[in-house]
Amino acid sequence: MTSVQQVAKTSNAVTLKGSAKMVSEFFNYGINSILYQRGIYPPESFSRKQEYGLTLLVSTESEVTKYLDNILSQIKDWLEARKVKRLVLVLSSVDTKEVLERWEFKIEHETMKDAEGNIRFVEDAIKDEKTIKGEIRDVIRQITASVTFLPLLDCLCSFDILIYTHNDTEVPSEWADSDPCYILNSEEVKLRSFSTSVHQVSAAVAYKTDL
Repeated sequence: MTSVQQVAKTSNAVTLKGSAKMVSEFFNYGINSILYQRGIYPPESFSRKQEYGLTLLVSTESEVTKYLDNILSQIKDWLEARKVKRLVLVLSSVDTKEVLERWEFKIEHETMKDAEGNIRFVEDAIKDEKTIKGEIRDVIRQITASVTFLPLLDCLCSFDILIYTHNDTEVPSEWADSDPCYILNSEEVKLRSFSTSVHQVSAAVAYKTDL
């Protein structure tokens, strides 16, 4: 009986490194879903992939793939080091440079009390991977459904990614500082969140109402 319980416990174990991998993978699929749903690139430049029990669209544009791989590799490292606080995807008009949408993913590092009552970060947790993927699936479904309430982007748009880190974080030299890219006269819709029991990610989208 004990051995069976131990196997089950091990299979549901979530480590800091494993959690960072799951969160960075979510960002990859989430960002690609937004780029597809909001028409930032032509539909034919995306390929289908099965993940989280969904058919997801992933960009096949080499420059987009290279850009995302570079950023998400760094995000994964920073998640493991607990250096990153949020990731923001900004959609802007190519002609006017005006920010039209701002997708924000807030990252919180789960905490617990130790035997002495001190608050510390969770290093390892127990949570069924199927449950985690189900929560991620619900977030991505909301992203997909966002076209029902977001204004039509009827201009050529580009995207950029902002990453908020702690002040003591060493940032790659090729990366540049940016302003927050807030939107004047915007509406905000909070989306679902998910937790690996090590990291929690909360999503929201702000958009310009007077397009």
